[in-house]
Amino acid sequence: MLARIRDTEIFFDIDGASLVLDGLGMSERPIVFMIHGGPGSDHSSMKSRYALLAQKMQLVFFDQRGHGRSARGDPGKYTLDENVEDLEALRLHLGAGSIVSLGASYGGVVAMAHAARYPEAVSHLILVGTISHCGYVQKAKARVAEIGTPEQIAMCDEMFGGKLDTSEKLRHFFEVMGPLYSRKHDLKAGVGLGATLLSPEPFNMAHGPQGFLRTFDLRPQLHRITARTLVLAGRHDWICPPEFAEEIQGLIPGSDLRIFEESSHTIGTDELQKSLDVVAGFLVYNTRPRQP
Repeated sequence: MLARIRDTEIFFDIDGASLVLDGLGMSERPIVFMIHGGPGSDHSSMKSRYALLAQKMQLVFFDQRGHGRSARGDPGKYTLDENVEDLEALRLHLGAGSIVSLGASYGGVVAMAHAARYPEAVSHLILVGTISHCGYVQKAKARVAEIGTPEQIAMCDEMFGGKLDTSEKLRHFFEVMGPLYSRKHDLKAGVGLGATLLSPEPFNMAHGPQGFLRTFDLRPQLHRITARTLVLAGRHDWICPPEFAEEIQGLIPGSDLRIFEESSHTIGTDELQKSLDVVAGFLVYNTRPRQP
């Protein structure tokens, strides 16, 4: 489905019911906006990892502008600010009240920025393997130099050099870097991207030499977040290491932190059932009625 919002078209898909029969009445379930990472990927990786949550909540998957099945438009608008405004516009378009935001990797950046700008729009915030400032670049380079193969070190340089300018190059990047993203990466299973539609232009607009992620800093804004917040991190994450999660948890009032000891960046692959249980448990035990 396409939502015609602002100056673009955003593809979205919905799994699960928001209202279910409960005896003689109806019970309301949380509405969770699933915000994919990248930039440069689409919603399919989120669906492959978190679809089972639809048994307990309604999941809204979508592709950010310039990604997947959403409209391309002006590359100059492939920015964090536009992604935040698109998220808010999609929430209003769908008639949702106060939502749960679950953002993974760059999706966590979007989720935090949105929750800080529109605190009344978010009841719960779940951040998976994410960062709040541009310091990730030097940390990632140093980590790859320490543990990576020569080919992985070269791929890291290509990433931050803005040289992954085709879908084929971006797919090769994930093939090479797969063992760093996931401790359960299986070369025989392929890239692990499944049906993901890769978009190199937003990837480079974010991570390249002039990319917006090279200068961003959300830390001064995080105190504005009022949503009940859960921060998840993988102990072995090379690009969003747990020290960033610890910093985020310290800056968002009343937030909780859970570090997954057997995970790298893709917690939903390395410790799938544990991550699903933690997310579901957080929502069950921290229920806050949505605003009309």
